[in-house]
Amino acid sequence: MKEENRYEDIINLPHHQSDKRPHMSIYDRAAQFAPFAALKGYEQEIDEAIRTTDSKIELSDEQLYQLNEKLNELKEILNEQPVIRVIYFVPDEKKSGGKYLTIEQQIRKIDEYKRKLIFSDRVIEFDSIIQIDFIK
Repeated sequence: MKEENRYEDIINLPHHQSDKRPHMSIYDRAAQFAPFAALKGYEQEIDEAIRTTDSKIELSDEQLYQLNEKLNELKEILNEQPVIRVIYFVPDEKKSGGKYLTIEQQIRKIDEYKRKLIFSDRVIEFDSIIQIDFIK
């Protein structure tokens, strides 16, 4: 049998329309074949489980001394509103550990009583800082 004549007996028949059910839209037909997520949220849980966090670095006495010296220098030139680079630790909200962020920004204020650096868009606690560098 030739390939082109294989369906000749049915190719020109009219399309069947049910008398009992309404015609289904293309959208509804496509929805029947859409992927089904039997375990909703499972992928997000897997992604969260494999997401890594950093441990907080404990500074040595020498590093704490150097950081304290930088803070003292910063207090002396605060009225000049210097731009500084700060590397600090942000704890993770969902699991142990966290991540280190670096900002370069003009400092607005130092709150010695609450032990915080205050910038225009954030507040950083002294205890989370591991490094301060002067940019300008």
